[in-house]
Amino acid sequence: MPLARYFYYVGGVLLALLFIADAYLPKLPVAHRVDKVSYNIHIHSDRKWPERIVYDTSLPIITPAQIANIEESAAAPPTIAQAKAQVREAFAQLQPPDANQLQSSDSKKREPKLKRQRKIAKRRVAPPAVLVARQQQFGWFGYW
Repeated sequence: MPLARYFYYVGGVLLALLFIADAYLPKLPVAHRVDKVSYNIHIHSDRKWPERIVYDTSLPIITPAQIANIEESAAAPPTIAQAKAQVREAFAQLQPPDANQLQSSDSKKREPKLKRQRKIAKRRVAPPAVLVARQQQFGWFGYW
């Protein structure tokens, strides 16, 4: 409580000094007329930016002559019957594999693969657990 009493008395003395100073010190002249001046700030840049680009979309699209000729000469996509015929031709041109290749691939398939033996790790006993009591909190702001 002595601290609160100190602030009470010192605050009271300072407040009394403020009232006394206000009564004895001369007051500053009050400006009755206030000039309202508005300032316009103009910012100019030293950089010269490129001119604005305007796209005129009302004009018709101009296509180059080469692209127009290529589009006209493009063939129509093949029909389903033509696609099936091309697939049959591709299978007809395939050549059967040699007999030696068939035997070697069959012999590879028939050999059983050896399984690797798995290593089993030894079980280790865990060290005994040590139980420790938690220390109680000291003070209001945590552990010290």
